Amino acid sequence: MNSFLVPVFKKIFLLIFSAYLSITGTALITPSTETPISPSGNANLVFAAIADPQVSNYMPDRYNYFQAAAKDLQNAEGLDALINAGDVAENGLEMEYSLVIDGLSGLKVRHIACEGNHDIRLRVYEQSLARFSEFVNTLNGDSDYDCFHYSEEINGYKFIVLGSDRTEFEENYLSPEQLDWLDKELASVEDGMPRFVLVHQPLKNTNGLPKVWNSPIDSAGSIGAQSDELKAILDKYSNVFLITGHEHTGFGEYTYEKVGENIHSVNIPSLCVNNKDGENNDHGLAFIVEVYDGNVLFRARDLCKGEWLPEFDLDIELV
Repeated sequence: MNSFLVPVFKKIFLLIFSAYLSITGTALITPSTETPISPSGNANLVFAAIADPQVSNYMPDRYNYFQAAAKDLQNAEGLDALINAGDVAENGLEMEYSLVIDGLSGLKVRHIACEGNHDIRLRVYEQSLARFSEFVNTLNGDSDYDCFHYSEEINGYKFIVLGSDRTEFEENYLSPEQLDWLDKELASVEDGMPRFVLVHQPLKNTNGLPKVWNSPIDSAGSIGAQSDELKAILDKYSNVFLITGHEHTGFGEYTYEKVGENIHSVNIPSLCVNNKDGENNDHGLAFIVEVYDGNVLFRARDLCKGEWLPEFDLDIELV
């Protein structure tokens, strides 16, 4: 397709899709603005952490939930970044990414995203990488993103993003080269500072796995064959925050787990797909994360309703 026509075609599609929502009677969800997102204190860094939007160009309900969540984020004050723990698009389609970009347009924050299995599993690796790169670069208005694993600093805090080095259907493959890179990135962070690591799938036997995956297989629902190697590297360093998605598990007992000596494993519920196995399984669940000198506060939020859920907050001290 002619490069000039591509953005025009995408705009037409978005208009048709919005009209479809109206025709089908899909009720628009509007979050409350009574308690908008704002820091609870003088934080050094504030970011929203979401996972598994899995926006689809043929599932209007998911797009509806996503639009509501995006509206709550757009109403936020003091937000520095949006962290997305993978499965951005249901089938890794350009039109699905366009829907996400359209929903987040106007949100002036730094966007950090990792790929999920739904983003890469249906096509050749190079095409998946190209589409995901275009998605992240469009949101950030630059061309910095060109690899599924990368690191970035925001307000002096390092985010390390992991991604598969080949096409996989459900798990993730971390090559020896990527694991070596990760080790060096973790070592570069000053002691006493948090190390934020983002990957779609959790470590095996953590955050309720494999039970919540309804499988007797030890590694089911996890990152896969490199889980033990990844855990060993992460556990070498203090104040590691491993932020994942993939499980579609609501807020509750499986959201947070201390793994090994140093790993704070935080699993984010699905934003738009039905959640399960939690005390709160609503759509739109996310954390607004506030980073202070001595602690990291994960404030639970229902983005679709625009409401705080303080009973699921996590306040983790740094060492």
